[in-house]
Amino acid sequence: MLDMVKQWVWYDWIMLGLRLITSLSLILTTIRFQEGLALPLWIVIFLEIAAFSIPWVCLQLNYKYYLFTEILLFGGLCIHLTSLFPEAYLTFLVSAFLTAANSAHQSYRWTAPATVFILPGVFHMVAPSNGYWFMVTYYGLAYVMGFAFHLLIVNHRQNTTIRKQNKVLEQYMSQIERITLAEERNRLSRELHDTVGHAYTSIIMGMETLRSELATDTGTQRLDSLLELGRKSIEEVRSYLHQMESAQQSLSLVFSLQKLGDEFQEHAQVDVNFSAYGEEYPLSRQAKMTFIRCLQESLTNAVRHGQATGITVTLQFGQQYTRLEVQDNGRGMEEWREGFGMNAMKERAMNLQGQVSVYTKPGDGTLVVCNLPRPAEKADELIRLLVADDQPFIRESLRTLFDNYPDLNVVGLAEDGEQAVDLCGSLQPHVVLMDLDMPHIDGAQATKLIKQQWPHIRVLILTTFQDTDQALDLLRNGADGFLLKSASLLELADTIRLVHRGGTLIDQEMSHKIFEKFDGSIQSPQLKAAADYELTAREVEILQLVAKGLRYKTIASKLNLSDGTVRNYASSAYIKLGVHNKEEAYQKALDIGIIH
Repeated sequence: MLDMVKQWVWYDWIMLGLRLITSLSLILTTIRFQEGLALPLWIVIFLEIAAFSIPWVCLQLNYKYYLFTEILLFGGLCIHLTSLFPEAYLTFLVSAFLTAANSAHQSYRWTAPATVFILPGVFHMVAPSNGYWFMVTYYGLAYVMGFAFHLLIVNHRQNTTIRKQNKVLEQYMSQIERITLAEERNRLSRELHDTVGHAYTSIIMGMETLRSELATDTGTQRLDSLLELGRKSIEEVRSYLHQMESAQQSLSLVFSLQKLGDEFQEHAQVDVNFSAYGEEYPLSRQAKMTFIRCLQESLTNAVRHGQATGITVTLQFGQQYTRLEVQDNGRGMEEWREGFGMNAMKERAMNLQGQVSVYTKPGDGTLVVCNLPRPAEKADELIRLLVADDQPFIRESLRTLFDNYPDLNVVGLAEDGEQAVDLCGSLQPHVVLMDLDMPHIDGAQATKLIKQQWPHIRVLILTTFQDTDQALDLLRNGADGFLLKSASLLELADTIRLVHRGGTLIDQEMSHKIFEKFDGSIQSPQLKAAADYELTAREVEILQLVAKGLRYKTIASKLNLSDGTVRNYASSAYIKLGVHNKEEAYQKALDIGIIH
């Protein structure tokens, strides 16, 4: 009850004031003329207090309860007093006004006749001296004024709702603009880095190779001048990229989310409580943007669709995952319906090997959970690379370009498969970037030899081919990923990190072709079911092992993967199947024929 009173506005206090004034006046008048009462004074005062308080309490619960109690209790009291004092019928005028002001929907069909025609008829019966049509006119005017007051209340409520929605939309558009600008900066940075930076690096490397061919002093001086110009230009590009970083991107995640919650609370008039647990560690731009976008979408949905008045935001920095929870006290939903914003959130999280889950129930609000895997510690981030390609220019270019990434260290270059196998034995790299078409021993045979001798070394195939038969053969021989040579440098770097952590990545177009011809342990009906849900071969394999009752750690050991990688594959498969745990995944896989 107290919470309801706190939300009152001016018209609620006006109606309460009218009731108080009317009731106090009635009590004082009753005390003054108590000699003419048929009942003891204390009984009459008790009835007057009940006629005031009971309808008012009912009004806080449901307007229909109020209308019945107002007409029956207060109307009955006025009838009794009118039978003793004919002028007492005037007391019900305020009640007629309040009845009209609090009526809604279809209730006008019976409150208007009861107030304007029936009660005046009763007053006329108990006090014939009062003219019936005279009273009908009075009560009709009071009811019309109450109806006009009701329209004023409805208009005020609608305007308040519109203002709140506008504030939410303004906040939403402000955040959209901020995120759009940040993402555009990131996109331009990547494009400049991958195109202009690559071009400058290639020019410098190409001119370096010409140095030995230039015999004259003039030619050497000219070459030195071009090299110096190229180096200065690429430094200017790098400086420009650093200047493009916004101040928002340099802020900590905790501060960014806290600021977003405070701004939303200020504009949307909703209580947002933010808490952070654990020691904050560095996150990538993409991860920060994912959490910011997730919180923004969750806050907006909580107010626009859930009608929430309070939202609790919790950010937890765990050992394996960074977790964001957004819990609101809104009305919840029987069945969650995903829109464009929620789908975009899930896509962002999946791109980072994470996931977004939504839990909602009518009356219990909505909980949105965003989980992203924690980035590897700095000490573990140095990835030793071996580049195997028969083109010297490509080998040198990759080594030069990887120098821009502090966590990627090219420890060796191989010009054919035979040399790649030898260098794996002496250098023990973490990841081998393997070309396929090479002399002596090709990339496919080299991959097989490397995996036979050193199964812990990850092999990422860089190729331009679309031969699915050869791709299947490479998968059977232990290849950990396929990436087209046309991929951007940033995509290549991210793929290397993923493969190093134990993941497997296959170019999307190539994976569809492989599925069409995959003839391993998955038979034709299983393949069709997996393709319908866009499950990868690795996800199907993990589902089959989960169905056998194996734990994630056991599966990781069996497949030579990390525990976190297996969990990521399983989470991705659960999302595609639309399930939430192992039991539901097992039943769904059984129903669609992936397992038997």
